[in-house]
Amino acid sequence: MNIKEACSCTQLFQNISEKSAATLMACGSLRRFPKGSHLFWDKEMSQTLYIVVTGFVSLYKINSQGERKTIFLLGKGEMVNEEVLQNMPASINCEAFESSVVLCFGKMDFLEVMRHDFELTKLILDSLALKNRRLYRQLKNTSNSIHGEKKIAAKLWRLSKDYGIPHEEGTLINMELSITYLADMLGSRRETVSRQLKHLTDQGLVRILRGKIVIPDRDALSAFFKGINC
Repeated sequence: MNIKEACSCTQLFQNISEKSAATLMACGSLRRFPKGSHLFWDKEMSQTLYIVVTGFVSLYKINSQGERKTIFLLGKGEMVNEEVLQNMPASINCEAFESSVVLCFGKMDFLEVMRHDFELTKLILDSLALKNRRLYRQLKNTSNSIHGEKKIAAKLWRLSKDYGIPHEEGTLINMELSITYLADMLGSRRETVSRQLKHLTDQGLVRILRGKIVIPDRDALSAFFKGINC
């Protein structure tokens, strides 16, 4: 894949002007990040804006106890670090969840295109607004009143909506989603999540197939957590 193909298949750029698209193709680059490598670190001063082309990247924080908490898992077409445009250090770590191809743009080049294309500016605002909405849902679901199984069910339901593909047994979450990573996403211990996930599989709400998670019936999973959005 070359830069032109990557930009053309990125949903974010579908409605911008031809001139803006040509400028971005001219100033952008493609980078491959192996699984586990970092795009940037918390507190790092970056000058590069990233957009996922293929694969997944993880945004996470380390708390005061040294525990890792995953905030977002971002996939194809999603903007990674809009805050770089604010000219401040990164406020989060970013790691390649799996081998990924990422579009890279210099901050100043991207800002120059934004100055002449309101549609591109609006796309940045839309991306930030979507992240805010997802954060609000996460805050709601970290309430102590929500049992662990329901938190996991809500998270898996959301992942199946965002990254699910049809499967003969239901909806396959199309990524290698380990118990350790689920624990990071939920801010829980691995052993606790393993026990709670087993409870969901025993009820037939979730299936584990060759290291991937299948949701046999998304409506049934939704009913289990009683309409709580993840």
